[in-house]
Amino acid sequence: MKRVIGFDPGLAIVGYGIMDYDDFNHKTLVDYGVIRTPKEESFPVRLALVYKGVTELIEKYQPTEIAAEELFFNTNITTGINVSHARGVLLLAAVHHCGNLYEYTPLQIKQAMTGYGRADKRQIQEMVRMYLGLEKIPRPDDAADAIAVALTHIQTGGLTDKFSIK
Repeated sequence: MKRVIGFDPGLAIVGYGIMDYDDFNHKTLVDYGVIRTPKEESFPVRLALVYKGVTELIEKYQPTEIAAEELFFNTNITTGINVSHARGVLLLAAVHHCGNLYEYTPLQIKQAMTGYGRADKRQIQEMVRMYLGLEKIPRPDDAADAIAVALTHIQTGGLTDKFSIK
């Protein structure tokens, strides 16, 4: 049995979804949720909180692999830069504490989840619900998005670049 944590990076909210799976495509949702950083905290403290939260999840759940969404910004560059910093902290924690990191673009996630590269957020979240046989879409949205990252990793068999230091 393998365990993957999928992450939807952010500065204010980092979504996570934890799944167990095997070579026969049996998958189980273990946990999901978000790491929140208070907006009244300084930027460096918020980055430290992201690192701490990611590290605590890795230590608690002992994943064999971590999957993270790559960023795509087309409007607010200031927000994009801050989220990029937070994503960097997340990636550092992932590689340092797990050693097996995979990254997926939004296009790869959309294609894996819906078969359509221009699917919207709601379609992806509905597919998460359907794939896992859930009554409702997991909330908040960032958690559902992170589960989609984990499912993409499972469904594609980690066919993306792997970054490892172990």
